[in-house]
Amino acid sequence: MITMTVPTERRVCFIDVTGRVAEVLQRCALTDGAVLVTVPHTTAAVTINENADPTVRSDLEMALERLVPDDLPFAHLEGNSDAHAKAMLVGGSVMVPVEAGRLVLGTWQGIFFAEFDGPRQRRLHVQPLSAGDPRTD
Repeated sequence: MITMTVPTERRVCFIDVTGRVAEVLQRCALTDGAVLVTVPHTTAAVTINENADPTVRSDLEMALERLVPDDLPFAHLEGNSDAHAKAMLVGGSVMVPVEAGRLVLGTWQGIFFAEFDGPRQRRLHVQPLSAGDPRTD
């Protein structure tokens, strides 16, 4: 497993990590299989979404803020319950197929680290998973 640091600059943001995940594939020489991308944080997430138009990211930030505003009457005393709820909605991991050493993503897709309680120094785990021997008995 490869662990990388992802610095975040705002309380809520989506950071494109597609290239960094692809670099892991190159370093470990994975040709076929999948890659598991996961975050070890309860106020951050990882997701796959559109990577062509940067306004999609700001739209997602706005939509999640409307779904879970930070001024709800939360009981959690740290003041980041909205971040926990947003992380739960987005999810803590994604699995991406790998074929011929490349991530199998749609034309417009990218992998995003989602920060909901920044700015912070975060971690992202990338676990390459080999398809194994394709021969059958």
